[in-house]
Amino acid sequence: MTDEVDPYCPYFSAAMDTLGKRWAGHVLRALVPGPMRFNAVASAIPSLTESTLSQRLKELESAGLIDRAVYNEHPVRVEYALTDKGRALGDVLLQLNGWALEWITLADGTTSH
Repeated sequence: MTDEVDPYCPYFSAAMDTLGKRWAGHVLRALVPGPMRFNAVASAIPSLTESTLSQRLKELESAGLIDRAVYNEHPVRVEYALTDKGRALGDVLLQLNGWALEWITLADGTTSH
């Protein structure tokens, strides 16, 4: 690290307010590979309730991180995808994922290395 880094950054704080909500990072990480329907996102994240997923999707859409596309089909199809802003964050999430694979030991003692 460098001595030039201020210990507090209001932009970082605002970002963490959005990303620090339970399951927000998980939802974004699930969408990194590409657009997904609601049930696919729900299936990708064990223990996430549908009501919490719905709430997080709305919050992340409001933050400009994901888009919600409604297709006028029968039945109606809805897909969620990262925006440009979300894809830029996706690179950060994948770096965090790489860090976790190297340094995190799961509760059952499993490591990726």
